[in-house]
Amino acid sequence: MPSSAKSTRLVIVESPTKAKTISGYLGPGYVVEASLGHVRDLPAGAKQLPEKYKKEPWAYLGVDVDHDFTPVYIVNPDRSKQVTRLKSLLKDANELYLATDEDREGEAIAWHLVETLKPKVPVKRMVFHEITKSAIEAAVANPRDIDRDLVDAQEARRILDRLYGYDVSAVLWKKVMPKISAGRVQSVATRIVVERERQRMKFRSAEYWDVTAVLAVREVDQGPQTFSATLIALDGDRIATGKDFDPTTGRVRPGAGVVHLDADGARGLAARLAGRPFTVTRVEEKPYRRKPYPPFITSTLQQEAARKLRLSSAATMRIAQRLYENGYITYMRTDSVNLSEAALAAARRQIADLYGDRNVPPEPRRYTGKVKNAQEAHEAIRPAGDQFRTPGELANELSTEEFRLYELIWRRTIASQMTDAVGSSVSVRIRAVTEAGEECDFGATGKTITDPGFLRAYVESSDDEEAEAEDAERRLPTLVKDQPLDPRELEAVGHSTQPPPRYTEASLVKALEELGIGRPSTYATIMGTIQDRGYVFRRGQALIPSFLAFAVVGLLERYYPRLVDYDFTAAMEDELDEIASGDMRAVEFLRSFYFGSDDGAEGSVSRSGGLKRMVTEQLAEIDAREVNSIPLFTDSAGREVVVRVGRYGPYLQRSAPGAAQPSGSSADGNGNGGDRATLPEGIAPDELTPEKVEELFLGGGGERKLGEHPETGEPVVVKSGRFGPYVSTGDRNASLLRSQSPDSITLADALKLLSLPRLVGRDPEGNEIFAAAGRYGPYVKRGDDFRSLESEDQIFTITLDEALALLAAPKTRQRRAPAPPLRELGNDPLTDKPLVIKDGRFGPYVTDGETNASLRRSQSVEELTLEEASQMLAEKRAKGPAPRKKATAAKKTSTTAKKTSAAAKKTSAAKKAGAAATKATAKKAAAKKATPAKAQSKS
Repeated sequence: MPSSAKSTRLVIVESPTKAKTISGYLGPGYVVEASLGHVRDLPAGAKQLPEKYKKEPWAYLGVDVDHDFTPVYIVNPDRSKQVTRLKSLLKDANELYLATDEDREGEAIAWHLVETLKPKVPVKRMVFHEITKSAIEAAVANPRDIDRDLVDAQEARRILDRLYGYDVSAVLWKKVMPKISAGRVQSVATRIVVERERQRMKFRSAEYWDVTAVLAVREVDQGPQTFSATLIALDGDRIATGKDFDPTTGRVRPGAGVVHLDADGARGLAARLAGRPFTVTRVEEKPYRRKPYPPFITSTLQQEAARKLRLSSAATMRIAQRLYENGYITYMRTDSVNLSEAALAAARRQIADLYGDRNVPPEPRRYTGKVKNAQEAHEAIRPAGDQFRTPGELANELSTEEFRLYELIWRRTIASQMTDAVGSSVSVRIRAVTEAGEECDFGATGKTITDPGFLRAYVESSDDEEAEAEDAERRLPTLVKDQPLDPRELEAVGHSTQPPPRYTEASLVKALEELGIGRPSTYATIMGTIQDRGYVFRRGQALIPSFLAFAVVGLLERYYPRLVDYDFTAAMEDELDEIASGDMRAVEFLRSFYFGSDDGAEGSVSRSGGLKRMVTEQLAEIDAREVNSIPLFTDSAGREVVVRVGRYGPYLQRSAPGAAQPSGSSADGNGNGGDRATLPEGIAPDELTPEKVEELFLGGGGERKLGEHPETGEPVVVKSGRFGPYVSTGDRNASLLRSQSPDSITLADALKLLSLPRLVGRDPEGNEIFAAAGRYGPYVKRGDDFRSLESEDQIFTITLDEALALLAAPKTRQRRAPAPPLRELGNDPLTDKPLVIKDGRFGPYVTDGETNASLRRSQSVEELTLEEASQMLAEKRAKGPAPRKKATAAKKTSTTAKKTSAAAKKTSAAKKAGAAATKATAKKAAAKKATPAKAQSKS
């Protein structure tokens, strides 16, 4: 690209990878540097604010809510070094090009860069949706100004999330649990998952039966000789299927007008149909046509990647980001299904080359998005360039995960421009009559695909794993009305209704999109946030809400229902979009949300009291115990069973027999004879059936009686406690050994544990030698002299001679060789130190050798990127070292003082304190006399 030899143009992008790719397309007159993401943001708290703002009532928000919601921005501490570098590069530049992403987030980053760097040279905004040579050249040749409407929309979104997050989270801290959070979208997403779990908890299964017949044609012209048909009606009344049952009762819905067959009824009917003639009563054939799917947008890419590749939303976006920044695909945060003219031509050429001209439709296909406020000027996610590279061409350039995602995108794009899949579908009705005159109607359906069309390239998956694939065929013999059929097999088949399926990340993203909640750039973050906060955990692909989520959602639904209302949240998204399009002012929107609006204008998101009034006026009304109690059921003994969300986690509680208590009552196991049981980690709320609850109270996770102590007659029980399982009798407790399980421990095992420490014997000097189990494993000890044992069995078997020999041997501290890292990430772009992931006591963590940061629940060792690891460590460094705990008075007190009485200690402490105070006063006075008056006034 031509440029003046004397001029230097500074191009700023977000990431080093993007900078490297773009710099390869620009000439020597350009310097491309990364900002490493956002350079400015709202302060994390009042401590980061400039001194002049710290005493303001809004300081904790970092937003001056009293003066048009003016935000106070600070340069991120971990970005200050990079900002200095950018300022230095800018001094030698004649022009500044801002090449951040084309969405609202990218526009905001560009604006913050201008506000931070304060350039004195011309500033131009480069916009492109793919990183190819032609796209970059076009962006340089056609720059624009920063779009302030987009910036305002992003700023309003950021301020809105801060107001919601900080004020509502403060309520949760006080009423549920410290250090948990609420969020404008995360709380609604959590509510969706909780509501599904509530449906599953209320679900009652139903059993229903039908009859399947294997029928054969007598003369075969073409197709299979046999096929299966299912009983659909008896004497004109439809046979009940799963949809006819009420999910909360397990009974047939009133007025359904169906025949509910049980096992005996279905088997008896099958027996009565044996040997009876079957006749075709109706044949309906229709043409089958299926149009291709539109190319990917962000949400559909995440959904299909989850279904086909088993990737989380975050992993999908990380891989897509790499593909985009290295020039393989177009921008991956989009809600538009449009393809450019060049992309349409590239797709049609490639279809003709790979699948033949007959699979290219006469005209290009143009799709209309279903997403509200989609930015149609953007493009769908597709292979980059004017000529698509096939996955085979990139096999040696991409990693395995990159290749699989690129192939998915390529296939979807190509398929979107191919011909329809066509064929025929047939529906057949067959009748048989028992000797008793019962008319039994059977049905069968078939599908034949004569031209697969786009299905040659791509078949969409379903969230229902039992759903039939769209390219699957069900071929039936050629049948005509009144044709006789021979029954080969008749079988009664039982079915059970199933609870509604749990959400996966894919189906939750789809639900949010359908509700108009969230935007392409936020879906992956939402999925990660609700898991990191402990509101949702994964079991395979399924998302399961925790009881903490039940408590939080319950509080919000009862006291702040609008904040988790789907329509209200979607309306806020619409108004943010109106700000982006310049049709609404951000300040009016924020004022209405935070302070409320009295104008009653239709469409206002807050036509009554605003957020501030809600969280302050209703706080006193919230009963903390009530919102932290999730009622389950009343058992057969009339005891109410609830889950309590406590400081150390959820636990079960039930009232005393015959003394049922309301879920919010302050009565507990200690006050009214009720009892408690710990919940096993990872149990799903819908798994707490009456049977499972009883099991937990009797044993599994609660308390199980092993027998009576032979000496005291007291019961010996195994319990599950905060620090693991243990056995107990009277006032004695003993933790289980690592090799023991609460499910299999016996009374004899428990008595052995309760006898510890075991006296092995005495040495020649009369010193006692004990064997026991400790935090670091089994050991023997004599006084303060310890030696480790090789196995837990030795605690009960080691002899005195063996113990003496072990204690006589010198202590050997064998340092283990450091375990190799789980993964090497490369050098930190901020510090240039090598980053690795290691396995620690509390799970995997990333480290640069000096600073450590634990991986979050939603992060995995395999999927963590270098940029994410760098950001995690930067945030940890910004927080500073954890404060050291002060030494307690007990540690400072001498052994002699410990043995004195409490009164003596108080007297001694008082005397010492008085003496110290006198000395301090004297020192101060002396210092004051020695200090010049000028220095005194300055201090």
